[in-house]
Amino acid sequence: MLNFAYQEHKKTYYSDTANIQFKFTHLSQNQTADVCIIGAGFTGLSTALELAEQGKSVIVLDGARVGFGASGRSGGQAINGFEEGVESYIRELGLEKTRKIWDMSLEALDIIQERIKKYNIQCDWQQGYATLALNERRMEELELSRKIVRDIFDYKYSQIWDKQQLQQHLNSDIYHGALYDSLSGHLHPLNYCLGLAKACQDLGVQIYEHSPVIALDVTTSKITVKTEKATVIAQDVVLATNAYISGLSDKIHFGIANKILPVESFIIATEPLEQKVADNIINNGMSVCDSNYLLNYYRLSADNRLLFGSDSSNNTDMIVKMRKNMLNVFPHLESVKIDYGWGGPIDMTLNSAPHFGRIQPNLYFAQGFSGHGVALTGLAGRIISEAICGNDERLAIFEHLNVPSLWGGKLVKKAALYVGMRYYRFLDKFC
Repeated sequence: MLNFAYQEHKKTYYSDTANIQFKFTHLSQNQTADVCIIGAGFTGLSTALELAEQGKSVIVLDGARVGFGASGRSGGQAINGFEEGVESYIRELGLEKTRKIWDMSLEALDIIQERIKKYNIQCDWQQGYATLALNERRMEELELSRKIVRDIFDYKYSQIWDKQQLQQHLNSDIYHGALYDSLSGHLHPLNYCLGLAKACQDLGVQIYEHSPVIALDVTTSKITVKTEKATVIAQDVVLATNAYISGLSDKIHFGIANKILPVESFIIATEPLEQKVADNIINNGMSVCDSNYLLNYYRLSADNRLLFGSDSSNNTDMIVKMRKNMLNVFPHLESVKIDYGWGGPIDMTLNSAPHFGRIQPNLYFAQGFSGHGVALTGLAGRIISEAICGNDERLAIFEHLNVPSLWGGKLVKKAALYVGMRYYRFLDKFC
């Protein structure tokens, strides 16, 4: 049995504040559809929604629950661009194609706002995002990053804040300054995911939970998707399992799991804070992360809890570790109670490039969002939908990105992660 199969949502701040309650049945009878999507997170539901809007019949299968993975447990930050700087994309793709994928990353933010408005999704969307520099060298990197996107792409929505400007909005002494972006933002990820599921349901998409896929039978004309109790026959199939893809059989993912290194991310949520206390943390509603390789990220929720996360810890007592990190940034929160703590994997690629494409002409995938999944999953769903409907121009650009493989199975990935974490801690400490 798959390690995530038949599980319920983990207890988190998000699960306790979910505004829609779904209990979709499992797949119990054989079905047919134009498209079958494996995975009911942001990627799968975004693809399903785009296809349903084009009149396609769609079935979505999930081994656990809608939004069980990072789509329901992440930091909720929707960020422009990609994890790696645009210079690497220019070297690999050239300026014209890099300009296209940069514009697509902005479209990804537009998609969120379009869907919130069109489908009345209540998910506490708030714009404003800052990347924080912990030393002068990182500040110089932020300044260069802004200069590149301003000069090359004429991007006008970011600005550099020095230490004094930053402290007008964020009450911490440890940062040298920030790169502020007014288009990026944050939301309640589980409520956004559940809102996508409701929009899909209203358009006739069939969603089945607790229906783990155990095999695929792929031919040029159709694909048979097998669960433990029934099958779906579809013309096209989309793998939207992200960090959980390694739990599937090699005969399902055909080796693309070797492109993914699942990295644990952990978040704590404080008790609700009085408004004056919240304003003494962040007073303009923005979300933030620092510019370390192993970064901290945080924001205030709609009910004034500080949600504080990190990708850097494998400590067994995660709440203690995260609280220590939080107090390093905000020592004046010493007396604040921690109400929640949870973790889960996100899907990183070795070079942080997104990994979208096709295994077979009718078998698609999107993964490797590398911390940018809240926004880029919507884009992935749109361009895969376009390809299924006959226009693969935009998907083909992503297929030309080089995404290295890591061979050797779970033990090698564990070793790579162990070594990588220590290497990046060294860089964060001394660089």
